[in-house]
Amino acid sequence: MERRKKEGRFPEFLRPEGQMHENGPTDVLPRRTVTFFWIFEKKTLAFGVHLFIPSLMALYLRIEDSPLRRCHGREVALFHPPQRTYLASAKNLIHYLALQCLDVQQLEESLSSLSLQNLESMNSHILASINSIIQLLENLVPAMYIIRSNTGNMDRVDYVTAEQSENQREYMINTMTEIASSHALRLFGPSDDRKHAHIMVTVGREVISNETLLMDILKAGANIIRINCAHDDATVWSEIIRMAKHSSQMLEKPCRILMDLAGPKLRTGYLMKDTIAMRITPQKDANSDMIFPAHIWLCSAGSSPPSHLSLDAIVCIDQEFFNNLRVGDVLKFVDVRGRKRSFKLLKNYPVVAGSGYMVECSRTAYIGLGTKLYAEKRDRKLSVGRVVKLPSLEEFVMLKVGDLLTIYRDSSFSMDKPCSIRFGSARITCSSDHLFDSVKLGEPVAFDDGKIWGKVQEKNVNEVIILITHASPEGSRLGSRKSINIPKSEMQLKGLTSKDFVDLDFVAAHADMVGISFLRDVEDIVTVQHELEKRKLQKLGVVLKIETRDAFEKLPQLLFQAMRFSNPLGVMIARGDLMVECGWDQMADIQEEIMSVCSAAHIPVIWATQVLESLVKFGLPTRAEITDAASATRANCVMLNKGEHIVQAVLALDSLMSNHSMRKNKKMLPNPPLPSS
Repeated sequence: MERRKKEGRFPEFLRPEGQMHENGPTDVLPRRTVTFFWIFEKKTLAFGVHLFIPSLMALYLRIEDSPLRRCHGREVALFHPPQRTYLASAKNLIHYLALQCLDVQQLEESLSSLSLQNLESMNSHILASINSIIQLLENLVPAMYIIRSNTGNMDRVDYVTAEQSENQREYMINTMTEIASSHALRLFGPSDDRKHAHIMVTVGREVISNETLLMDILKAGANIIRINCAHDDATVWSEIIRMAKHSSQMLEKPCRILMDLAGPKLRTGYLMKDTIAMRITPQKDANSDMIFPAHIWLCSAGSSPPSHLSLDAIVCIDQEFFNNLRVGDVLKFVDVRGRKRSFKLLKNYPVVAGSGYMVECSRTAYIGLGTKLYAEKRDRKLSVGRVVKLPSLEEFVMLKVGDLLTIYRDSSFSMDKPCSIRFGSARITCSSDHLFDSVKLGEPVAFDDGKIWGKVQEKNVNEVIILITHASPEGSRLGSRKSINIPKSEMQLKGLTSKDFVDLDFVAAHADMVGISFLRDVEDIVTVQHELEKRKLQKLGVVLKIETRDAFEKLPQLLFQAMRFSNPLGVMIARGDLMVECGWDQMADIQEEIMSVCSAAHIPVIWATQVLESLVKFGLPTRAEITDAASATRANCVMLNKGEHIVQAVLALDSLMSNHSMRKNKKMLPNPPLPSS
């Protein structure tokens, strides 16, 4: 405006006829005319702007006096002293919920026309942002045009200078932003200077047999390791954590551990098939020259090997002969092909159920049940025993559309056992009796995070017969410990299981964060907090996994309860089970709503499930996955699942995050709060 005033440049419709400049409509008008038009334009702008101020003041007061504030204010008052870590965050969440209950579309359009901040972008500092807009508008408009209401609860806002208003706005909004950053820092630790988000990777027993895999994952950019307590056991978990901490120290790079409790989740049972013969093969190079022998765990029936040993096979022999073995013995046998082979006992290891030996085999051998072992001592050939058990093979069933799948109640059910199930039906077990007690005819059932769908066709006390309605055209594999979802059932699984209570003791001693799976209501949070308080775990991070419709719909209530304690707090958008329960067509809106609620509560978010899945499994991402991963960078942490190409996926995600942060920083220039005119 000042430039127009000095130069006298005005739009063409304001210029006297015939006064056009050769380079365009830049004629200089007489000073008196310029002054008149400048005053006219300023008064017109002021008259339009001042109309928004009462609306914004009314909005401010309606949020302040919202019934939601009175309702949740009682909950906030119960926050545990003296820290009250989340007090300011809980109040802002109340303001956010109050704003969502109001119709502000017309006001948003009016503010947008002035290039002012959109109300939807204020989630993390609701009242501070509204107050800053009011003060900016008041500073813009002369006092004679400010219309104030002296009725009702609308109090007069004292005039402040532009500089004072700016300082107040920056202090309040920056304070709220710093609170959100501090919550993320407490849960995840410091982030990389190149990117604001963290990378989490799920690992299992596969990292134990590959000594460099964990170090490569951390080196590629991950700084959080996730262990799912639904798989493996404490022995395996301990070794993974030991290796993660060792790699972290070697790289001088921080690494935190998140352990997810299994929760009350329905899963398929173990599909195991007894092995009658197996092949033992030493590793060789391309020229068939031996690199090192195969390693075997030799034991009596019932003893498991230490998790840190990298083994090629497990062989069980008679207990009575096993006690006579010594380190250095060479056991000879004739394999199932009639070839003479031998084992050499390298080292003895004590284990929980007795002891066992690390054994090496230098030549390929086929060993079977009943194979007899001999030891040569003092020029005599002594019988050591015979093979009584070989490791069971993990099986799977292949399912296509139109196939029948029978779910069997008995957890001891074996793939080899005959049964009365309908001819032609694939067979599997369920680890929970809740499925048989709750499911009804015609209800949909999903397996393996929705990769396979079916419909209940028949059921009785011990069996449920499913007609497969959706699967891959080539057939979909369904194996052990895969998820089962019954989204239309009235079954409500709640709280921690007995296994979770046992696992929580291990988590408390070894991990930095615990993930609470399959939350449904506030009572589940209360149970968790009671267990944490009983164990004096005020510093253990708590991650609420949102993977049910109930948890999504009750997310604000869950957060209010969780924020009553000072434990570092986070939320995981577990999109796998959440999509199955809520439907794929609602998934985009649901994850955006979770992000908004958590932003208002200043709670850090983990974006999880199927991120760069094709890249992780097959080494090449899809275009849709890249877009999804780019959207995921808005969260505080992105989780990748395990796969053959996990290191490559971590590198790709780290690069994408770094590039996104660089572009964001370049664009984060101070934008003027008002239109350039």
